Amino acid sequence: MRKFFFLIALWVSAPAFAQSDFDSWLAAFRQDAAAQGISADTLDSALTGLVPAERVIQLDSQQPEFLSTFADYLGKRVTASQVARGQAKLAEHAALLDAVEQKYGVPKNVLVAFWGLETNFGATMGSLNIPASLATLAWEGRRSTFFRNQLLDALRIIDAGHVAAIDMNGSWAGAMGHMQFMPSTFRAYAVDGDGDARIDLWQSLPDAMHSAANYLARAGWRAGEPVAIEVQLPAGFDWRQARIAHRLSVAEWAARGVQAMDGSALPRVAGRAAILVPQGWQGPAFMVFDNFDVVMDWNRSVSYALSVAQLAHQVAGGSALATLPTDPESLTTEQMKALQKALNELGFDAGKPDGLPGPRTQTALRRYQVKHRLPADGYPAPSVLADVERRHAEAAAAGDLVGPSAPTFADTP
Repeated sequence: MRKFFFLIALWVSAPAFAQSDFDSWLAAFRQDAAAQGISADTLDSALTGLVPAERVIQLDSQQPEFLSTFADYLGKRVTASQVARGQAKLAEHAALLDAVEQKYGVPKNVLVAFWGLETNFGATMGSLNIPASLATLAWEGRRSTFFRNQLLDALRIIDAGHVAAIDMNGSWAGAMGHMQFMPSTFRAYAVDGDGDARIDLWQSLPDAMHSAANYLARAGWRAGEPVAIEVQLPAGFDWRQARIAHRLSVAEWAARGVQAMDGSALPRVAGRAAILVPQGWQGPAFMVFDNFDVVMDWNRSVSYALSVAQLAHQVAGGSALATLPTDPESLTTEQMKALQKALNELGFDAGKPDGLPGPRTQTALRRYQVKHRLPADGYPAPSVLADVERRHAEAAAAGDLVGPSAPTFADTP
């Protein structure tokens, strides 16, 4: 009875016509889960009484009205108060964090930065029931295979005795605990950090920290190397080189005039480094290293990875960014679609206009910028949109609009 009222409180009922479809899907899923060895007790506790949640489906399909700029993203996550809280957590849990750092080689300030970005140091871990959310997303169909597998892993975690179904809460998409592990991540990387023979990523901070460090270590973390540093680029820098796939040794970048913003020597690292300008040529520039790729393995957002680096740096006593963006405005999703469509019609293949500035769009934009002698940073600034719109209008008036040309990378190093 407690579970029934718990689910009703969390869920907004879907239309009646959808419920019968969901019930049929759930019955078939339960049969398959049982065939894979998941116990009847777990299936009863996790799946009985579920209804599809419209809110979860809406969040899964929702597209933002505005594209978040790096300045906006960083400004909301790396604040003076957040740095102070991180430093307080660093001191409060010094013994635990020192032990984790010694075992896995992942710096304690980096772990605290992940903790701050993921759940505001455990304050916002999410309150939606994970099996219920995953069942909705698996049934809904947009990414059904992915979420079906996540649901099976969630049930296996419950079956193993790590958490009760009613207590397995988290985000609408299935992330859970202090570090927001998905069920598959839990099963692959979570470890028992406090020695009680179960893994509790919600109530046991040792479990959460050991698990996060284990993930990062196994993803290839290089002890003693940074994630990213702010750099000063030389006059006349070729902005086409500022992209994550273009890697040079640190010595080669130094020979080209790249310097650490704070005047210190550039780090000595084993691998190669890239230069990134997340808000275009007028914003801050970063040199990123192999550990940046490890953070990107955790979350595929450049802004997220740079925010982890910045929060970790400042929690450890480092300074804030020296260079602030001068063009902080962002495009709306519709403006981004219009930019992609215009680039296509001007002969620069930006792919399907989807409102997302992915690698194909960035490459098309760089080609456009090279042709028209603009800084070729691939960044969709409002000023760039205005330039594209003007040239598109001129081409339309002259009858010169074409379509997407075959992609070429001849004009990028």
